[in-house]
Amino acid sequence: MATAKDLQNLLYRIDGRGYPAYKEIAGKWTFPSFVLFIDHVQGDPFAAPSRLRAFLPPESAPFAEDLRNPRERALGVEWLLARRFAGEARKAGARRGSGKSGMLEMDRPGQEVLERTAVRLLPEGGVEARFFAGLPAAGRRILGRQAAEMLLHDLPELVSRTLLPSAYPPDLLRLHAETNQDASYLRGILKERGLVAFAADGALLPRRSGVDDRPLEKGAVSFRSPESLRVEVELPNRGKMTGMGIPAGVTLIAGGGFHGKSTLLRALERGVWNHPPGDGREFVVSLEGAVKIRAEDGRSVAGVDISPFIRDLPGGKETSFFSTPNASGSTSQAANIMEALEAGAEVLLLDEDTAATNFMIRDHRMQELISREREPIVPFVDRARSLFEDLGVSTILVMGGSGDYFDVADRVIAMEEYVPKDVTGLAREIARRIPTGRKAEAPGPMARPAGRVPARESIDPSKGRREVSLKSRGLHVIQVGRETVDLRWVEQLVDTSQTRAVGLALLLLWEKVLDGRRTVAEALDYVERELAEKGLDALDRRRLPDLARFRRFELAAALNRLRTLKIRPPGT
Repeated sequence: MATAKDLQNLLYRIDGRGYPAYKEIAGKWTFPSFVLFIDHVQGDPFAAPSRLRAFLPPESAPFAEDLRNPRERALGVEWLLARRFAGEARKAGARRGSGKSGMLEMDRPGQEVLERTAVRLLPEGGVEARFFAGLPAAGRRILGRQAAEMLLHDLPELVSRTLLPSAYPPDLLRLHAETNQDASYLRGILKERGLVAFAADGALLPRRSGVDDRPLEKGAVSFRSPESLRVEVELPNRGKMTGMGIPAGVTLIAGGGFHGKSTLLRALERGVWNHPPGDGREFVVSLEGAVKIRAEDGRSVAGVDISPFIRDLPGGKETSFFSTPNASGSTSQAANIMEALEAGAEVLLLDEDTAATNFMIRDHRMQELISREREPIVPFVDRARSLFEDLGVSTILVMGGSGDYFDVADRVIAMEEYVPKDVTGLAREIARRIPTGRKAEAPGPMARPAGRVPARESIDPSKGRREVSLKSRGLHVIQVGRETVDLRWVEQLVDTSQTRAVGLALLLLWEKVLDGRRTVAEALDYVERELAEKGLDALDRRRLPDLARFRRFELAAALNRLRTLKIRPPGT
C-alpha cells in the first residue's frame, strides 16, 4: 500500500523533471489519518488544476450518528465543513511557481445549503472531501520539494482544521444540522397546512446589495407577520415557531415603492432552497415547485402551446405550437408560464417590475379602445384564478400599479415600511365601491399543457474535432458544443456549481434520454431518479469536486433556452 512517505520520495525523485512526470503521482496514497486520491493530474501549470479527494474513515472523523443521518442534517454540517475548508484552503495555498502552482481550492458554498460534491458526510461514517490543487512548477519544470510541502504538510493541516469534528464546537455542528433539518421539515408540512410559503417572525429578508447575498446588518427591519396570517408550527428541533403563512390561491403583494414588496418576493423565490444559521432566511420557505416567472425579450421558444394567453396572432401565426427565435415580452412570459406548468410548477411567483405590462393587465379604457377581437393577449389577471381553480397552481404576485387584481386575489398583503399588513378586507371593499368596468377575456378554463417531445438532435455537443464539448461560464452561461445557453433570467439558479451540473444534465439527456418518444416531463423525471439513486456523480463518472444540486425547473429552463431545441409537432 503506497504511503505518504512513498509520495514524498516520488516527488523528490521527479523534482526538476518536465511537468508530464507529475502523472506518476496519480492514484491512492495512505496518510496517517486519511487516504488521498489524486484522480486527475493537470497537463501543465496553466491548465485546469488537478483534482484530489481526501477520505477520512469513521475512526479518524467520528461524526456522531445524528449529524450524519438523516440526510437533511448531514447537508447542514457539510455546508459548514465546505465553507471552512474553502476559506482555510485559500490561506494555505501559497504561490509556488508558475500559473496555478501552489493553489488549494474547494468549491465554496454561498448562502444556500445545497447538496454538493465538495464535502460528503457518509451515512455509515467517515468524510469525503473533493478539491483542486495546482501542482508547483517553475515554467514547465516540476518543483517536487514544494509539491511535497504542499501535499504532505499543508494539506494534512488543512484536513485536521476543517474536516474533523474536534475542529468545531459541538453546539455549532448541531446548530447547522438542526437548522437544515427544521427548514426541510417546514417545507414538507406546507401542503398539509394548506400553505405555499412561510416566513418566520424575526426573519431578516434584506440583503447587503444586489451582488452580496449576505444579510443586511444595519437598518434592516425584522419580519413580523400580520395577526390574520400568523400560523404556528412545531419543528423537530426548534419547537414552536410563528410566522406568516401564505395559503394556496392567489396572493397579491401591494404597497408603495421601496417599502419591501420585491424584497419579500425575492426571499420567497429563494425559499425553495435552505439557508444556513445566521443568514436571516433560515425559516423562510416555499414549496419546491415555486417558480419565478418573468418576461424575457429575445429568448427562443420551441413548440410551446401559449394559446391560453396568446391567440390569433397577426398573419395567422400558430400559438398552440408556438416557435420563435426572438420572443417578445408577452410571448416570452406566456412561454415561461407554460414551460413551468409542463415541468410541474405548483406556485408562480411574479413581480410587475420584471413582467410585460400588456401581458399582466388590460384595463377597461384600453378594452374600449382596442376591442377583444383585435387584441391577441389574454392578460394574466384573467388567468390567475383559473390557474388555481382548474389546475391547483397558486400565484404570488407583486403588484403596485393595478387595483384590477383585487377582483381575483384571495388575499392582499400591503408592505408598509417593510412590515406586511393584511389589507384583504379593505381591498375587497374598494373593489365593491369602485368597480373596474373591465370584462374578463379568458375564453375558457385552463388545461395542463400537452407533453412536448424533444428530438435527440436538439442537443449537439460536438465542436470541431471534439465529439463532446461542454463549458459553463459563471452563473448564467452554458456552452454546449457551438450553442450558448443564456440563463441570466433564470433567477432561482443561485450557484455556479448548479450551472455546471445543469450542463452535465443536458449531456445526460442527449446520451440516454432524448429518443423522440419521451416528453420533456419524462426526461426531467429520469434525471431526478438518477440523482436520487446515485447522487450528483450520476452526471459524471470523474468524481468532480464542483457540482451542486438543482431542481427540475432549472434543467427545464436550460433545455428550453437551447436555440437548437426541436419539438415534434403533435400527431406526428
